[in-house]
Amino acid sequence: MFERMAERAVRPAGLVRRATARLLDSLVYAAVATGVALPLAPGATAHLQAKVDAARAGGRTTTVWLLDGTIAGHLGLVLGAVLLFGVFYEALPTARWGRTPGKKLLGVRVLATATLRPPRFGAALRRWLVYALLGLPGALWALADRPRRRTLHDRAARTYVAR
Repeated sequence: MFERMAERAVRPAGLVRRATARLLDSLVYAAVATGVALPLAPGATAHLQAKVDAARAGGRTTTVWLLDGTIAGHLGLVLGAVLLFGVFYEALPTARWGRTPGKKLLGVRVLATATLRPPRFGAALRRWLVYALLGLPGALWALADRPRRRTLHDRAARTYVAR
């Protein structure tokens, strides 16, 4: 019953507004990933070139794997930095204020369906991690969900995005 009252009290945000907010936040993630990856690129490139040169010097046809322990370590460092950044950029602000910077710019907020308040940290973290795993296919669920246009990550965290 309380959820039905909540639906009437706060309007769900439009899909275009939500998608634009996600795009803005994704650009910030891309900038962080780029900032971490750029200093690693020369070392990774030199490592790969050394592998190719060693294969050419061998004089026989061989397969050179581009993904090895060194490159995987670099990728792991970038992924770890993005995940750590995501906790501070997405999960904590969503739990505290119900908004990321992108959502704030677009005037939308994440609310717990039961309380109409920002979700607790665990729910905000779950929401972000489910989005990180499912991405666009999970977000497209909002096209069919009525009346609150909830995505799979909203369903996992028991939240919805309101105006």
